[in-house]
Amino acid sequence: MEFFRFKRDIPFMTYARSTTVVSLITFLFSVYFLATQGLNFGVEFTGGTVIEVHYTAAVEPGKVQADLAKAGFGESSVQNFGTSADVIIRLPLKEGVSSAQLSESVLAALRAGARDVDLRRVEFIGPQVGKELVTDGSIALAIANLHDVVIILGFFAFFQWDFSLTVLAAVLSVLGYSVNESVVVFDRIRENFRKYKKAGVPEIINNAITATMSRTIITHGCTEMVVLSMLLFGGETLHNFALALTIGIVFGIYSSVLVSSPIVMWLGATRAHFIKAENQPVDARP
Repeated sequence: MEFFRFKRDIPFMTYARSTTVVSLITFLFSVYFLATQGLNFGVEFTGGTVIEVHYTAAVEPGKVQADLAKAGFGESSVQNFGTSADVIIRLPLKEGVSSAQLSESVLAALRAGARDVDLRRVEFIGPQVGKELVTDGSIALAIANLHDVVIILGFFAFFQWDFSLTVLAAVLSVLGYSVNESVVVFDRIRENFRKYKKAGVPEIINNAITATMSRTIITHGCTEMVVLSMLLFGGETLHNFALALTIGIVFGIYSSVLVSSPIVMWLGATRAHFIKAENQPVDARP
């Protein structure tokens, strides 16, 4: 089914040099900010304490953070969790202070500002767990599509947004979208090489991208609407997750259509590279 039908092939390859230069500049800037500023890793990576508390009435995270700052916990991260009366507090490691001592100090600071608060749970995340997460996550990203990953990470490095496990999950999800889009486009290119015997490589690629545009708009457009809904109405807990997906989906489409296809053309792809299997002899033995 095609809701968007294009009567003529869009000459994407005419602008191949410009789109690739834009992508290269964005990629280099992302690498620069990653190297100079680095990522603002969350407690899940650096190690620390996660504390969940419950209020009898709705509470603003800003008020909770202000109460903690008065007690000397200026580096805390506060978010609503589940309901507006439940709050998650993330605190970095403190030498010589146990999780039990830290939770007692936090609870005392919160009760000084509002007595109707109860402690629900305390979790300690050691720095060794953080190192393992960084290592395993980096390996998983390094063997995938680095272009989209580096650009997303570049945004987080430049703006110093909090990089947590949910953001890592979003980055891995973006990889799936990007790889899937590339597979769809290149599969159509392969079919076009079989169908159009006399067409040149740029015409083949332009037709393949144009033919898949309807599918791209419908699939990624619907996904982007859901992600934007999470970004706007999902609250602090889902904000960075949705932010990474929003950026990643846009650049995933961009790289699959306007970066990978021109690179294939410039690498000298020919009909033989896509339909080589048809020219090989078939073994008739059982």
